[in-house]
Amino acid sequence: MIEGESPGQAAARFTGCAVTAERPLSGAVTEVALHGGQSVVVIKRDEAPGAVRAEAAGLRWLADAGTVRVPTVRGQDGNWLITDHVPTGPPSARAAVSFGRDLAALHASGAPAFGAPPPGGPTDAYIGLAPMRNAPAADWPNWYAGQRVLPYLRRAVDAGTLGADEGRTVERVCERLPELAGPAEPPARLHGDLWDGNVLWGTDGHVRLIDPAAHGGHRETDLAMLHLFGCPHLPEILDGYQEAAPLAPGWTDRIGLHQLFPLLVHVVLFGRGYAERALSAARAALGG
Repeated sequence: MIEGESPGQAAARFTGCAVTAERPLSGAVTEVALHGGQSVVVIKRDEAPGAVRAEAAGLRWLADAGTVRVPTVRGQDGNWLITDHVPTGPPSARAAVSFGRDLAALHASGAPAFGAPPPGGPTDAYIGLAPMRNAPAADWPNWYAGQRVLPYLRRAVDAGTLGADEGRTVERVCERLPELAGPAEPPARLHGDLWDGNVLWGTDGHVRLIDPAAHGGHRETDLAMLHLFGCPHLPEILDGYQEAAPLAPGWTDRIGLHQLFPLLVHVVLFGRGYAERALSAARAALGG
Protein backbone atom coordinates (compact mmCIF):
# COMPACT_ATOMS: atom_id res chain seq x y z
CA MET A 1 0.00 0.00 0.00
CA ILE A 2 1.33 3.44 -0.95
CA GLU A 3 1.02 6.02 1.82
CA GLY A 4 -1.75 8.52 1.12
CA GLU A 5 -3.06 6.62 -1.89
CA SER A 6 -6.74 7.12 -2.74
CA PRO A 7 -9.12 4.33 -3.81
CA GLY A 8 -8.97 5.62 -7.38
CA GLN A 9 -5.19 5.65 -7.39
CA ALA A 10 -5.11 2.10 -6.02
CA ALA A 11 -7.57 0.94 -8.69
CA ALA A 12 -5.49 2.57 -11.43
CA ARG A 13 -2.31 0.99 -10.11
CA PHE A 14 -3.73 -2.52 -10.05
CA THR A 15 -5.77 -2.43 -13.24
CA GLY A 16 -3.57 -0.22 -15.40
CA CYS A 17 -6.67 1.74 -16.44
CA ALA A 18 -7.43 5.43 -16.09
CA VAL A 19 -10.06 6.35 -13.50
CA THR A 20 -13.06 8.40 -14.61
CA ALA A 21 -15.08 8.60 -11.39
CA GLU A 22 -15.23 7.53 -7.74
CA ARG A 23 -18.34 6.97 -5.64
CA PRO A 24 -18.28 6.03 -1.94
CA LEU A 25 -20.69 3.15 -1.25
CA SER A 26 -20.51 2.40 2.47
CA GLY A 27 -17.85 2.56 5.14
CA ALA A 28 -14.49 1.85 3.53
CA VAL A 29 -15.95 0.67 0.21
CA THR A 30 -15.69 2.78 -2.95
CA GLU A 31 -16.92 2.13 -6.48
CA VAL A 32 -14.40 3.29 -9.06
CA ALA A 33 -15.30 3.72 -12.74
CA LEU A 34 -12.50 2.95 -15.20
CA HIS A 35 -11.88 4.22 -18.71
CA GLY A 36 -13.68 1.92 -21.13
CA GLY A 37 -16.82 1.52 -19.00
CA GLN A 38 -15.68 -1.04 -16.45
CA SER A 39 -16.17 -0.55 -12.72
CA VAL A 40 -14.36 -2.03 -9.75
CA VAL A 41 -14.98 -1.99 -6.03
CA VAL A 42 -12.13 -0.85 -3.82
CA ILE A 43 -12.09 -1.88 -0.16
CA LYS A 44 -9.74 -0.39 2.41
CA ARG A 45 -9.55 -2.13 5.78
CA ASP A 46 -6.80 -0.70 7.92
CA GLU A 47 -8.72 -1.37 11.15
CA ALA A 48 -8.31 -5.15 10.88
CA PRO A 49 -4.78 -6.22 9.85
CA GLY A 50 -4.94 -9.34 7.72
CA ALA A 51 -8.61 -8.94 6.81
CA VAL A 52 -7.86 -8.02 3.19
CA ARG A 53 -5.58 -11.02 2.78
CA ALA A 54 -8.22 -13.31 4.28
CA GLU A 55 -11.01 -11.95 2.07
CA ALA A 56 -8.94 -12.14 -1.12
CA ALA A 57 -7.86 -15.71 -0.36
CA GLY A 58 -11.46 -16.66 0.38
CA LEU A 59 -12.76 -15.20 -2.88
CA ARG A 60 -10.10 -17.03 -4.87
CA TRP A 61 -10.82 -20.32 -3.07
CA LEU A 62 -14.54 -20.05 -3.79
CA ALA A 63 -13.82 -19.15 -7.42
CA ASP A 64 -11.44 -22.10 -7.81
CA ALA A 65 -14.31 -24.49 -7.07
CA GLY A 66 -16.00 -23.40 -10.31
CA THR A 67 -19.43 -23.43 -8.67
CA VAL A 68 -20.78 -20.24 -7.08
CA ARG A 69 -19.98 -16.94 -8.75
CA VAL A 70 -17.86 -14.33 -6.98
CA PRO A 71 -16.40 -11.01 -8.13
CA THR A 72 -12.96 -11.42 -9.69
CA VAL A 73 -10.10 -10.18 -7.53
CA ARG A 74 -8.27 -7.56 -9.58
CA GLY A 75 -5.62 -6.70 -7.02
CA GLN A 76 -4.60 -6.86 -3.38
CA ASP A 77 -1.86 -5.04 -1.54
CA GLY A 78 -1.64 -4.49 2.17
CA ASN A 79 -4.98 -2.94 3.09
CA TRP A 80 -6.40 -2.57 -0.43
CA LEU A 81 -8.63 -5.10 -2.15
CA ILE A 82 -9.91 -4.44 -5.67
CA THR A 83 -12.65 -6.61 -7.18
CA ASP A 84 -14.98 -6.36 -10.14
CA HIS A 85 -18.16 -4.42 -9.43
CA VAL A 86 -21.42 -6.41 -9.56
CA PRO A 87 -24.42 -4.56 -11.05
CA THR A 88 -27.43 -5.69 -9.02
CA GLY A 89 -31.10 -6.11 -9.81
CA PRO A 90 -34.20 -7.64 -8.24
CA PRO A 91 -33.99 -11.18 -6.82
CA SER A 92 -35.73 -13.92 -8.78
CA ALA A 93 -36.93 -17.42 -7.99
CA ARG A 94 -35.09 -18.81 -11.01
CA ALA A 95 -31.76 -17.33 -9.88
CA ALA A 96 -32.43 -18.63 -6.36
CA VAL A 97 -32.87 -22.25 -7.50
CA SER A 98 -29.70 -22.03 -9.57
CA PHE A 99 -27.82 -20.51 -6.64
CA GLY A 100 -28.99 -23.33 -4.37
CA ARG A 101 -27.56 -25.90 -6.76
CA ASP A 102 -24.30 -23.97 -7.06
CA LEU A 103 -24.00 -23.66 -3.27
CA ALA A 104 -24.43 -27.42 -2.90
CA ALA A 105 -21.66 -27.94 -5.47
CA LEU A 106 -19.41 -25.49 -3.61
CA HIS A 107 -19.84 -27.40 -0.37
CA ALA A 108 -19.20 -30.71 -2.15
CA SER A 109 -15.89 -29.39 -3.50
CA GLY A 110 -14.62 -29.88 0.03
CA ALA A 111 -11.83 -28.67 2.27
CA PRO A 112 -8.74 -30.37 3.75
CA ALA A 113 -10.12 -30.24 7.29
CA PHE A 114 -12.60 -28.52 9.57
CA GLY A 115 -11.18 -25.07 10.24
CA ALA A 116 -8.82 -25.20 7.26
CA PRO A 117 -8.18 -21.70 5.87
CA PRO A 118 -8.18 -21.01 2.14
CA PRO A 119 -4.81 -21.46 0.43
CA GLY A 120 -2.80 -18.34 1.16
CA GLY A 121 -5.25 -17.23 3.83
CA PRO A 122 -4.19 -16.46 7.41
CA THR A 123 -4.96 -18.67 10.38
CA ASP A 124 -6.14 -15.57 12.25
CA ALA A 125 -8.92 -14.40 9.94
CA TYR A 126 -12.16 -12.47 10.36
CA ILE A 127 -15.91 -12.70 10.09
CA GLY A 128 -16.72 -9.12 9.19
CA LEU A 129 -14.34 -7.27 11.52
CA ALA A 130 -14.53 -9.91 14.26
CA PRO A 131 -11.56 -12.25 14.80
CA MET A 132 -12.13 -15.80 13.56
CA ARG A 133 -9.39 -18.36 14.02
CA ASN A 134 -8.90 -21.03 11.36
CA ALA A 135 -6.84 -23.90 12.77
CA PRO A 136 -7.54 -27.35 11.27
CA ALA A 137 -9.12 -30.03 13.44
CA ALA A 138 -10.22 -33.62 12.93
CA ASP A 139 -13.89 -33.45 13.92
CA TRP A 140 -16.55 -30.78 13.64
CA PRO A 141 -18.18 -30.83 17.12
CA ASN A 142 -14.94 -30.25 19.05
CA TRP A 143 -13.68 -27.72 16.50
CA TYR A 144 -16.94 -25.75 16.48
CA ALA A 145 -17.11 -25.63 20.27
CA GLY A 146 -13.44 -24.82 20.84
CA GLN A 147 -12.73 -22.40 18.00
CA ARG A 148 -16.10 -20.76 17.37
CA VAL A 149 -18.61 -20.83 20.21
CA LEU A 150 -16.60 -20.89 23.44
CA PRO A 151 -14.14 -18.06 22.66
CA TYR A 152 -16.99 -15.63 22.02
CA LEU A 153 -19.04 -16.97 24.92
CA ARG A 154 -16.12 -16.24 27.27
CA ARG A 155 -15.77 -12.72 25.89
CA ALA A 156 -19.49 -12.06 26.37
CA VAL A 157 -19.53 -13.40 29.93
CA ASP A 158 -16.29 -11.60 30.90
CA ALA A 159 -17.77 -8.32 29.62
CA GLY A 160 -20.98 -8.89 31.55
CA THR A 161 -23.08 -8.93 28.38
CA LEU A 162 -24.18 -12.48 29.22
CA GLY A 163 -24.69 -13.67 32.78
CA ALA A 164 -22.86 -16.72 34.13
CA ASP A 165 -26.09 -18.76 34.28
CA GLU A 166 -26.92 -17.77 30.71
CA GLY A 167 -23.43 -18.78 29.65
CA ARG A 168 -23.99 -22.19 31.21
CA THR A 169 -26.85 -22.82 28.78
CA VAL A 170 -24.46 -22.33 25.87
CA GLU A 171 -21.84 -24.49 27.57
CA ARG A 172 -24.37 -27.33 27.78
CA VAL A 173 -24.79 -27.11 24.02
CA CYS A 174 -21.02 -27.45 23.58
CA GLU A 175 -20.89 -30.41 25.96
CA ARG A 176 -23.59 -32.19 23.97
CA LEU A 177 -22.36 -31.23 20.52
CA PRO A 178 -21.30 -34.76 19.51
CA GLU A 179 -24.90 -35.95 19.92
CA LEU A 180 -26.55 -32.73 18.68
CA ALA A 181 -24.50 -32.31 15.50
CA GLY A 182 -26.33 -34.92 13.44
CA PRO A 183 -24.68 -37.46 11.14
CA ALA A 184 -20.97 -36.92 10.56
CA GLU A 185 -20.14 -35.23 7.27
CA PRO A 186 -16.85 -34.45 5.51
CA PRO A 187 -15.48 -30.89 5.66
CA ALA A 188 -17.31 -28.61 3.24
CA ARG A 189 -15.92 -25.54 1.48
CA LEU A 190 -17.88 -22.74 3.15
CA HIS A 191 -18.48 -19.10 2.34
CA GLY A 192 -18.62 -18.73 6.11
CA ASP A 193 -20.58 -15.45 6.43
CA LEU A 194 -23.53 -16.15 4.17
CA TRP A 195 -26.06 -13.60 5.37
CA ASP A 196 -28.31 -11.73 2.96
CA GLY A 197 -26.00 -8.70 2.69
CA ASN A 198 -23.29 -10.87 1.13
CA VAL A 199 -25.64 -12.31 -1.52
CA LEU A 200 -25.79 -10.07 -4.60
CA TRP A 201 -28.51 -10.62 -7.20
CA GLY A 202 -26.86 -9.69 -10.48
CA THR A 203 -28.63 -8.01 -13.37
CA ASP A 204 -27.51 -10.96 -15.51
CA GLY A 205 -29.79 -13.32 -13.54
CA HIS A 206 -27.02 -14.91 -11.46
CA VAL A 207 -26.17 -14.63 -7.76
CA ARG A 208 -22.70 -13.56 -6.71
CA LEU A 209 -21.23 -13.85 -3.23
CA ILE A 210 -19.01 -11.26 -1.58
CA ASP A 211 -17.10 -10.79 1.69
CA PRO A 212 -16.50 -14.44 2.60
CA ALA A 213 -15.13 -15.74 5.89
CA ALA A 214 -14.17 -18.90 4.01
CA HIS A 215 -12.98 -22.06 5.75
CA GLY A 216 -13.59 -25.78 5.96
CA GLY A 217 -16.71 -26.43 7.99
CA HIS A 218 -20.13 -28.05 8.15
CA ARG A 219 -22.37 -27.32 5.17
CA GLU A 220 -25.40 -26.68 7.39
CA THR A 221 -23.59 -23.59 8.73
CA ASP A 222 -23.97 -21.66 5.47
CA LEU A 223 -27.65 -22.57 5.29
CA ALA A 224 -28.22 -21.51 8.90
CA MET A 225 -26.62 -18.16 8.07
CA LEU A 226 -29.06 -17.67 5.20
CA HIS A 227 -31.86 -18.15 7.74
CA LEU A 228 -30.33 -15.80 10.33
CA PHE A 229 -31.56 -12.48 8.95
CA GLY A 230 -33.65 -13.79 6.07
CA CYS A 231 -32.86 -14.00 2.37
CA PRO A 232 -35.10 -13.41 -0.68
CA HIS A 233 -36.47 -16.61 -2.22
CA LEU A 234 -34.95 -18.76 0.54
CA PRO A 235 -37.40 -21.65 -0.09
CA GLU A 236 -36.30 -21.73 -3.74
CA ILE A 237 -32.63 -21.65 -2.73
CA LEU A 238 -33.24 -24.64 -0.46
CA ASP A 239 -35.17 -26.45 -3.20
CA GLY A 240 -32.21 -26.11 -5.54
CA TYR A 241 -29.81 -27.21 -2.81
CA GLN A 242 -31.83 -30.26 -1.80
CA GLU A 243 -32.24 -31.26 -5.44
CA ALA A 244 -28.46 -31.29 -5.88
CA ALA A 245 -27.39 -32.60 -2.46
CA PRO A 246 -30.10 -33.64 0.02
CA LEU A 247 -29.44 -32.60 3.59
CA ALA A 248 -29.37 -35.04 6.50
CA PRO A 249 -32.69 -35.64 8.30
CA GLY A 250 -33.42 -33.16 11.07
CA TRP A 251 -31.21 -30.41 9.64
CA THR A 252 -33.81 -27.73 10.36
CA ASP A 253 -33.69 -28.67 14.05
CA ARG A 254 -29.97 -27.86 13.99
CA ILE A 255 -30.28 -24.34 12.56
CA GLY A 256 -30.03 -22.78 16.03
CA LEU A 257 -26.89 -24.80 16.74
CA HIS A 258 -25.15 -23.39 13.67
CA GLN A 259 -26.38 -19.86 14.40
CA LEU A 260 -24.82 -19.79 17.87
CA PHE A 261 -21.44 -18.56 16.66
CA PRO A 262 -22.61 -15.59 14.55
CA LEU A 263 -25.12 -14.60 17.23
CA LEU A 264 -22.44 -14.63 19.93
CA VAL A 265 -20.25 -12.53 17.64
CA HIS A 266 -23.11 -10.02 17.49
CA VAL A 267 -23.48 -10.12 21.28
CA VAL A 268 -19.80 -9.23 21.69
CA LEU A 269 -19.74 -6.56 18.98
CA PHE A 270 -23.16 -4.96 19.44
CA GLY A 271 -24.25 -5.71 22.97
CA ARG A 272 -27.10 -7.14 24.97
CA GLY A 273 -29.67 -6.68 22.22
CA TYR A 274 -28.58 -9.97 20.63
CA ALA A 275 -28.24 -11.93 23.87
CA GLU A 276 -31.77 -13.30 24.03
CA ARG A 277 -31.64 -14.44 20.44
CA ALA A 278 -28.37 -16.28 21.12
CA LEU A 279 -29.90 -17.93 24.18
CA SER A 280 -33.01 -18.89 22.18
CA ALA A 281 -30.74 -20.55 19.61
CA ALA A 282 -28.97 -22.44 22.39
CA ARG A 283 -32.26 -23.61 23.89
CA ALA A 284 -33.52 -24.67 20.47
CA ALA A 285 -30.36 -26.68 19.94
CA LEU A 286 -30.97 -28.42 23.27
CA GLY A 287 -34.52 -29.18 22.23
CA GLY A 288 -36.07 -26.72 24.65
